[in-house]
Amino acid sequence: MQADVGDRLVIKGHREGEHDRDAEILEVHGAEGGPPYFVRWSEDDHVGLVFPGPDAVVERFAHTPNAPA
Repeated sequence: MQADVGDRLVIKGHREGEHDRDAEILEVHGAEGGPPYFVRWSEDDHVGLVFPGPDAVVERFAHTPNAPA
């Protein structure tokens, strides 16, 4: 699993009727984009360090380099 800051971490629901959970990745602490990730959960804005399991996927977004100031 690899991610960049700004990507979305999605934890799939485990039971029928259970919603997926998603979070914005704020910091990447592993080597080469690997976990753990410091995230902000969309449902309640809670922030925390996550070690995603096999039920998690990263939705990657196109990142543009910052323009010089």
